[in-house]
Order: sequence, then C-alpha cells, then structure tokens
Amino acid sequence: MTVQSRRATLARKQLDGAFERTSIGSLPSRPAGGWVAAIRSALGMTTRQLATRIGVRQPSVVALEKSEVAGTASLNTLRRAAEAMNCELVYMFIPRRSLDATVRQRAMSLAEIHVAAVSHSMVLEGQGISAKERTAEAKRLAEKLLEQGSRLWDEP
Repeated sequence: MTVQSRRATLARKQLDGAFERTSIGSLPSRPAGGWVAAIRSALGMTTRQLATRIGVRQPSVVALEKSEVAGTASLNTLRRAAEAMNCELVYMFIPRRSLDATVRQRAMSLAEIHVAAVSHSMVLEGQGISAKERTAEAKRLAEKLLEQGSRLWDEP
C-alpha cells in the first residue's frame, strides 16, 4: 500500500467517524423561501435594513434571496448575510453512506467490469469460468485496486 493510499485510508476513517454522529434527518429542512429570507423575517428585519448591514443596495438582498432558493448564491455572499444577521453559515457534505463503503463499492465495480471483459474473452476461447469464480476474482482484484489509491477514480 502506498503512502498516499495509507493517508487516504486514515482520512476516510477519521471522516467516517465524524459522520457517524451526523445525520441529515437531524438537520432542519431549508425553508421554501430560503434561509436568508426566513431568518431576516424572523428577526423583523426588512430587505433594506439587511442591505445596509451587508453594505449593498436593497435590490441585491432581494436578488440574494432569489438566488439562494435557486441554488446559485455564492458561499461568500451567504456568509456575509449570515454575519449581518448574527448567524453562522454552516457548509458541509454529508456522505450518503460511509466513505469507506463508497471506495470499496468503486473498487468492486471496476473489478467486476474488468473480470466481465476477461471472462467474455475466455468464453469465446472455450475457457469460461463459473459465476462463483468470477465473483471471487472480482473480490481479489478489488482488494488490489484499493491499494492503488487515487487511480481508483480514473474512468475505465
């Protein structure tokens, strides 16, 4: 296993441990009108007042609120709005499954593609192998791929 591969494995374990304590279900859903508008309204603040606090014109705040809902607002702009409303902007990715499982699935998928291609050639030559043997070979190849680190994400 390469040094880079060992570092990636350690980083995956550390992040997976952190993500185990986080779930999307525990986070509130974004309000239909966006967080900027929801927090601003809850504070009793007008778009003009928020604009003054951010240092922009009022139409810029209206545009920000629309762009947040559209998913096109920049993190920097959202951060400035959050600070102006005494809030923290929290930005993170939450993996759908563990990073380790994602990497292992990728290795297995690549291995299955390779084994299927070789198996097809062997069948044409009258040397086909059983499904059980193909699965065992794919698992063996997946373990080797896991040791190759970032090459795992090259497209086949």
